[in-house]
Amino acid sequence: QVQLVESGGGLVQPGGSLRLSCAASGSIFSIDAMNWYRQAPGKQRELVATITNGGSTNSADSVKGRFTISRDNAKNTVYLQMNTLKPEDTAVYYCHSVSTMGFGSWGQGTQVTVSS
Repeated sequence: QVQLVESGGGLVQPGGSLRLSCAASGSIFSIDAMNWYRQAPGKQRELVATITNGGSTNSADSVKGRFTISRDNAKNTVYLQMNTLKPEDTAVYYCHSVSTMGFGSWGQGTQVTVSS
């Protein structure tokens, strides 16, 4: 089992930046990929960015060029650097892991609000 704890959310003005962190513990050796999802009020949860065990990354078209996913293996932590934030980025952001066996784990979520 993998436990995930997000941090770093908050209130930011349009055009600002935030960095989200996701600390993993437990059976981290089984992790194959880490994802960031988000869910805005009244909308479905959507995949924002992915980083694989091999270091490959991918991100949604809506955040390309603004958001960057990265990781620090020594700290068992994945980050989501969010720049040039827009009001439409307002959502609860969730960290998600996928094991080599296909099992998924979710964090509790962290609120990001972009507003002036």
